[in-house]
Amino acid sequence: MRRIMSAVLIVVLLTIAPPAQSQDTAPQTIFAYTTYFECRPDRESHADEIIATTFKPHYDQAVEQGQIVSWAWMQHYIGGKWRRMLVVVTNELEAALETSGALGEIISDRTPEAGRAFSEICGSHDDYMWQSIPGIGGGPVSSQRGTAAFSTYMQCNLTSEDRADELVRKTLAPIYDAHVGDGELTSWNWLKQTVGGQYTRLLTLGAEDHASLLRARAAIENELKGRKVQRAMREFHTICHTQSDYMWDLYVETS
Repeated sequence: MRRIMSAVLIVVLLTIAPPAQSQDTAPQTIFAYTTYFECRPDRESHADEIIATTFKPHYDQAVEQGQIVSWAWMQHYIGGKWRRMLVVVTNELEAALETSGALGEIISDRTPEAGRAFSEICGSHDDYMWQSIPGIGGGPVSSQRGTAAFSTYMQCNLTSEDRADELVRKTLAPIYDAHVGDGELTSWNWLKQTVGGQYTRLLTLGAEDHASLLRARAAIENELKGRKVQRAMREFHTICHTQSDYMWDLYVETS
């Protein structure tokens, strides 16, 4: 359990966004160490209970003491093999790693039975460290972001990822920003992988509910078919050529 929980800490949400900055201050980088769990569907509700009753006090205390910015536990709604997601947000990479190890030891020492029960239900996981890119993405870190999230995990050509980021900043960002401004989305973000597996970029959308999320996403996809952005989108899909979509429900969050 110590190994799992130590790997678990990281950055939040499918809809991570840096805190508001003044015009004279550079945007703050956010780090998200996210653990995606494969769990037994017939018992995953018990894993949710363990998180909410046993692990939550320790993560909440870390937020109160300023060790982390926020944390969240997300439930699978639609997608692939990942059934649960633990996300912890920090402003520094070192803070994520140090706090992760400390909390892992505390939880392992004080609640060993709960840890063993959790590991029996969610016995496999994938770890990713995501990092925000200054100037890309928008929306709150808090629960104002909404309870529904859409995540698109992308495999991109390593030699051209910077170009993909530029295309997102110049072509996609104005469209997503407009939908946040209209209130259809509560947030969106484009994150790059610092450590992890096959996915190297992550597009996240947040909304008040799944119906609103799907309506906004459909409208955005329609706009991305327009003539003004066709060339940019063709280049983008050449770089980020493979994707996997997930929809998530927010179960627990403290910020």
